[in-house]
Order: sequence, then C-alpha cells, then structure tokens
Amino acid sequence: MPHASDAEGASTDKALETRGLEPVPDDERTGRVRGLFPTWVAANISVLLLTMGAGLIVFNGLNFWQVLVVAAAAPVLSYGIVGLISIAGKRGGAPGMALSRAVFGQRGNLFPGALIWVARWGWETINAVTGAYAVLTVLDLLFGVKSNTFLIVVTLLAFVTCTFLVSGLGINALRVCSTWSTYLFGAFSVLVLVHLVANTDWAAVFDKPAGSTAMMIAGIGTIAAGGISWVPSGPDFTRYLPRTASSKAMVASTVGGAGIVVLPMVLMGAVMAVATPDLASAQDPVSFIGELLPAWISVPYLLIALIGMLLINSMSMYSAGFTAQTLGIKVSRAAAVSVNAVISLVFGFLLMVVATSFIGSFISFLTLLAVAFSAWIGVFGVDMLRRRSYDAEALMDTGRTSGYWYRGGFAWQAMTAWGVALLVGLLFTKVDWFSGPLASSWIGENGLGWAATIVVAGALYAVLPRTVAGEPAAVEESTGERAAASV
Repeated sequence: MPHASDAEGASTDKALETRGLEPVPDDERTGRVRGLFPTWVAANISVLLLTMGAGLIVFNGLNFWQVLVVAAAAPVLSYGIVGLISIAGKRGGAPGMALSRAVFGQRGNLFPGALIWVARWGWETINAVTGAYAVLTVLDLLFGVKSNTFLIVVTLLAFVTCTFLVSGLGINALRVCSTWSTYLFGAFSVLVLVHLVANTDWAAVFDKPAGSTAMMIAGIGTIAAGGISWVPSGPDFTRYLPRTASSKAMVASTVGGAGIVVLPMVLMGAVMAVATPDLASAQDPVSFIGELLPAWISVPYLLIALIGMLLINSMSMYSAGFTAQTLGIKVSRAAAVSVNAVISLVFGFLLMVVATSFIGSFISFLTLLAVAFSAWIGVFGVDMLRRRSYDAEALMDTGRTSGYWYRGGFAWQAMTAWGVALLVGLLFTKVDWFSGPLASSWIGENGLGWAATIVVAGALYAVLPRTVAGEPAAVEESTGERAAASV
C-alpha cells in the first residue's frame, strides 16, 4: 500500500481530510505526479464504456478499425484538456471552482459554479444507477434474486451511502482506493480480453463494413464528452503537488491513466456488440455481462467494476462538495457532499423505475453536460495562458475587499464570453428531448457542440479587454515548466 505522502501532503496523512477551499501552503505540497495515473484510471472504471463501444458499432455503423481510432483519439482529446487545466491546481493550490473566482469574480463565479454543480447531480445519478444495476446483476448471478422496486431502492441506497463515506473521507482515501482498484481491474480486464479472444467470431468482427467519417467524428465527440465533464475537477486532484511539479508529466499521467481504460473497454464493447447488438440499447447496461461471460469471470469483474463506479461517484461528489462551498453554502466539505448524495439517490430511483431508456437518457445527459462544462473550460483555459499565480487571500475573501471583486463582484469579460459560448453550444446541440436550431449543421450532426463552445468561449474572452486584478509575487515555475504549461 502506498505511503500517504506518495498521494498527498501532510494535511491528509490521516484518514479524514479536513482542508476545504483554502489553498494548500507550499510546505504541505508533498504530493507526487505519479499519483495522478491511478486517479484517472479509477475515474474511468465503468461498464458504461462497454455500452458506448457497442453503440459505435450498432448506432454509428463503424467497423472494428474505426472504433479503434475513436477509442484512442477520444481520451487523448478530452483528458489532454483535463491535464492542461489541472496545471492550475499546482499553481494556486486550491480546487478548480475556487480558482475560478479569480477569473469570473467573486459573484460572477456563482453562475458557472451553480450550473456545474447541477450538472454533477446528473453525472452522479448515472453512476449511482449503474452501480446499483451491477449489484442487482451479481445478486441474480449468485443467488437467482430478481430485481424489484424494493431491491432497487436498497441497492441504490447502499451504493450512494458507500459513495458518501469515501468522498467524505477525502483525497487520501480516494487515492488509496484508486491505486488498488487499478491493479484489480487491470488483472480481470486481461481475463475478459483472453475470454473474448478465444470465444469471438473474429471473421464476423472484421467483415463488418466501414462507416462514414462523420460517424467516427461523432463517436469521438460522444466518448470525449465524458472526459470533458472532469475538466473543472482537474485542479482538485493536483493542488497538493509542489509548484515545481512537471506540467508535461501531469498531462501525460492524466491521459495515460484514462486511455489505458477507455481504449480496451470501448473495443471490448464493440466486439461484444457484433454478437449481441441489443447491448447498445439495453435498459439495464450491466446484466449483459452475466450473459456473455462465464460466472467465474463476470461476478468478480462486476464487483471490481462496482468499486470503480463507486470511486467515480466519490471523486465527483468530492469535487461537488467544493463547488457547493464556492456557492456560499457554509458547511464543511463532507457535509456539502451529503447534499449531492441525497440528490443522486432521488434522481437515481426515478431513472431506474420511471425512465424507459437508460442509454438514451445517458447520452442525452452527457451531451448537455459537455456543453455546460465547455463554456467554463474555454474562459478558464485562456485565463491560464495569461496567469502564472493566484492570490490566496483574494480567493478566500468573498467581500468587496477581495482582489478578485472586480466591478460589483463580476468580471464582465469572463461572464460575457461564458454566456455567449453557452448559448452557441446549445444552438448546435441535439438530444432526445431538445434540438437547437443549428443541430442539423456539420458541427451539430457530428456531436461537436461542446467543442464549438470551448472555441467560442476562449476566442471571445481572448479578444475582450483583459480583466486586471492584483496578483502576488508568487513562486515562479522554472523556464521548462512555463513552456510545458503553455502547450
């Protein structure tokens, strides 16, 4: 088991992390970049990737080689952005939405913060539902217990409770759990791959005709959207790193940790879909594993995936706790987490019992989620290119005396760029129950509304007059680090 200092700083040597929004002092920044790799592995241990891989075959009409390209490109694109934005964490030592105060102003930050907080409700609901389905599938495989409304409530409550406990403990618990789940999930994924290699009709897999380039681009956009949702959380997991930590290594560890899971799982889902096309549209996105794999593989694999999904939700709730605090909810981080736990429990029940299409609801939500996060990403990213430090005192001062008060608490340049980009992104977006007027354009048809949102937000913020605020003479990064951070 890794020593606590390998994962985090002195303030988290104990099981319970007590630090909230306040920036981490330099003498406590003893984290190591290598700890990011298992973090982003754990953030992607979800059987939903199998379902999405199946969707590339069934709905997008791609062949195996096209799915390979999609599965390789999507995590590089999305988690490359996660890694770049996470550099702000080592510069400012604070969570992403706290650092966002320096960009949008103390009051202005409430608007993107509230939208991102609400978006996390849906992300946590999706993961809670998937975790509950995993428990129900294991109970069916081992004991023949069939799902019913009462059992749904019990399993969902158990999953959300475990999520709350892990996220409430804080960063050190997340790091340790992530490391061990990485080892276990990797080992059993190899077993699944071996089984698929030995039992798949590979002639049928490779004989499938190629789909269009447009559908490949749309596939990259859909899978990358999941990674985009992690971008504002990136600094939350790098704030304990020293200022001298390698920016290149941070990005590489983030992309590598995500890619090593996304690539094989999407490919496995695509291979499974050739024999079982219903996988792509199943209401229960988990039970198919028990049908396609022998029990000695499927049961432990589902249990390990369950741990992974629990960690995904824990990481999301961990960040959501910080976001709630930036909105002025004056409770501890652990208490703030409980709000999201209750919300995911209620919404999860509705999705499992009332919704008619899980995967349809998931893709629709993922698409809208990406747009909501992307408007913030474009503005914050351009600000990072201009900024080398953050004023810790100004970040925590939410009154008129704050160095980040700007005009009436708002940085109008950032707010304008964010608002316009959000509107543009929605114009290009189409989901089951909403279609923007530009959704039939090339950008809309290829699921790139989120990418257009980032570009519009960043470009508009870059050309507007720069927001000026006093900044401290912070410890500068080395020349090499500055060059890496500007990539």
